[in-house]
Amino acid sequence: MIIDGIINGVIQTTALEWIAVTTGLMSVWFSMKENILVYPTGIVSVLIYVYIAFNYQLYADMGVNFYYFVMSVYGWYHWLDTRDESKEQIPVTVNNAKEWMISGSLLVGSFLILVFVLMNFTDSDVPVWDATTTCFAILGMYLMARKKLENWIAWIITDLISIPLYFYKGLVLTSFQFLVFTILATMGYFAWKKSMKKDERIEFDQSIRSEIA
Repeated sequence: MIIDGIINGVIQTTALEWIAVTTGLMSVWFSMKENILVYPTGIVSVLIYVYIAFNYQLYADMGVNFYYFVMSVYGWYHWLDTRDESKEQIPVTVNNAKEWMISGSLLVGSFLILVFVLMNFTDSDVPVWDATTTCFAILGMYLMARKKLENWIAWIITDLISIPLYFYKGLVLTSFQFLVFTILATMGYFAWKKSMKKDERIEFDQSIRSEIA
């Protein structure tokens, strides 16, 4: 029964959803590689999902995809906003104590607001579920725009919760996409961690050479 449902769901997938899924997967792949193309491909995907989420009454998801669009524009600028002419992008970093406070406040605050809005002003039949995926996605996009390693943890949590949510809503291909996203996000975490350690070694070597000179 489940397999038949998956097959029927894929057959019924619209061309628009195929484009959104494809560009979404490309965006995550480019992000994992720290390639700036993460943003133009991501913008195409999220704008389509604004439309899809509205049609499927996933209003928090619709709102967060518009937020993705805004943060993608910001992230595109921020990643390239380096004062070091020898570097094409800013390096991967981790949250400090102050940034963790901001992240925690963003997560909890967005969840409370979303639950309240979804329960009182929409006809959503999955308000808590929708709000949970959305608040972690809001945090993940913010941290990615800031090029923080922890963005991958937020995305992994978002993806794991989204898999059954979209399957329940009948968006089988999108549900499968989030399964792939989970794998890519895990790979992305280790890829960015490796990149961060490499940058730290380079900076350390340059500091030593500077002191010797």
